[in-house]
Amino acid sequence: MSGAEETPEELFARARGWLAEDPDPETRAELAALLDAGDVAAVADRFAGTLEFGTAGLRGEMGAGPRRMNRAVVIRAAAGLAGYLKRTAPGLVVVGYDARHRSADFARDTAAVLTGAGLRAALLPRPLPTPVVAFAIRHLGAVAGVVVTASHNPPRDNGYKVYLGDGSQIVPPADADIAAEIAAVGPLAGVDRPATGWEVLGEEVVDAYVARSGAALAPGGPREVSVVYTPMHGVGRATLVDAFARAGFPAPVDVPEQAEPDPDFPTVAFPNPEEPGAMDLAFARARAVGPDLVLANDPDADRCAAGVPDAAAEGGWRMLRGDEVGALLATRLVRRGVRGTFAASIVSASLVGRIAAAAGLPYRETLTGFKWLGRVPGLAFGYEEALGYCVDPAGVRDKDGITAALLLAELAAELRAAGGRTLTDLLDDIAWEHGLHATDQLSVRVADLGLIADAMTRLREAPPTALGGLPVAGAEDLRAGSAELPPTDGLRYTLAGSGEVASARVVVRPSGTEPKLKCYLEVVVPVSDRAALPAARAAATEALAAIRRDLAAAAGV
Repeated sequence: MSGAEETPEELFARARGWLAEDPDPETRAELAALLDAGDVAAVADRFAGTLEFGTAGLRGEMGAGPRRMNRAVVIRAAAGLAGYLKRTAPGLVVVGYDARHRSADFARDTAAVLTGAGLRAALLPRPLPTPVVAFAIRHLGAVAGVVVTASHNPPRDNGYKVYLGDGSQIVPPADADIAAEIAAVGPLAGVDRPATGWEVLGEEVVDAYVARSGAALAPGGPREVSVVYTPMHGVGRATLVDAFARAGFPAPVDVPEQAEPDPDFPTVAFPNPEEPGAMDLAFARARAVGPDLVLANDPDADRCAAGVPDAAAEGGWRMLRGDEVGALLATRLVRRGVRGTFAASIVSASLVGRIAAAAGLPYRETLTGFKWLGRVPGLAFGYEEALGYCVDPAGVRDKDGITAALLLAELAAELRAAGGRTLTDLLDDIAWEHGLHATDQLSVRVADLGLIADAMTRLREAPPTALGGLPVAGAEDLRAGSAELPPTDGLRYTLAGSGEVASARVVVRPSGTEPKLKCYLEVVVPVSDRAALPAARAAATEALAAIRRDLAAAAGV
């Protein structure tokens, strides 16, 4: 029975049943206060369904009730995962966590439930980057891993990410199988949670990750580079500093206000380097010390952002787009002679495909998320435009903001050693060789998820015939799936070229982790010579703005 169909008395009776078995004094007190106050709306909001377990695991606001992240929800999730693993792959499970509120508690509950179910659980020694867990799964021969993190979500959120023994995040049908096991968990009193019995790993696993982190680097290459670095109040700093030192780079310069873990993320509206204003302190630090490069991780350090000097930008620094970083890393790996398949998500620019083709390497597109990219056979490099990069799949088969930062630092050092060149110079080289691939986003955050569904319905029922003056040459509803891609809620438009624009592409989809509608735009402008780059960029900027304007109107956002 849903909250909309039941009476307040029935809703409160259901809430009191939850309260009776909630193991957490904090959420018990929260729910008891709401019940005592007779706050029907607040109780209904917490009990209107459950957090759904899917390919992103669990993620949501913390609080009492089945629609929030809390110890009761985590214990049920862990019990369901344990049931699935006992049927399919009993063995060691690695459990890691970040520095968010309640992350350590949720991780210990998970270790206890796994131990009580007869599995071996190994808890990481302290809050650590998500890539360390992905590495540890394969390094220790585990059958699965759990990371308690909400990545770059707001402070009120937390999450629960599950990996299987290949070190990649779960995909169907494993997610549905685990969800079914979770749904079958009975009263929490029947879930055994011993007080001890799991292993707490030592620093050896962190040391092993750091030792592996330089695998994509060229031995003996230039290391003289100056970097300003921020972990965005997250857990990346200690591991990244160790990795830089192990690789022979100078120590990065801190952004003091953001250097230490703080689950309240006090200096940013959202702890995501992509969000407006998130990099302001890092760029202010860069203006003070004059580095070659600014690097940032998100709070669990699986993403990497980069900023470069730019005289035309406000304040003299600009953030590189994820697609630009993807092209830089791909170019670096191709020049190193790396062989294998290069891959990107369908919302990323098509440029890496051209780089791979020019090098005679195979290229694959996948759905968004490293749960798909990490499973590409023969993967050598994978990326998605949301600042996620996998540069050493043999070590970490997931996005890894630490190793990506190392490779960017090495690339900047090599360019600096080659006559004082910069990452911007290399981007110019890439545009001249492969054409300018310019990208932009229309991203709309909503309070009501129904607005996203309405926008998708509007685009499907009244599809645009042109965007930004470019005719829509092809429209694909990604719900149908294909031989290359599983079904997903998304739309892809191919636009015919006109004038200076050779081609363009638009992908529209709801975000899988945030209440956002995300639209990804790309235009390709040929570049005849280096002198033509400014005009090509101007044409691309104008075309992207026109596409963005028309798409917003078509979607009603």
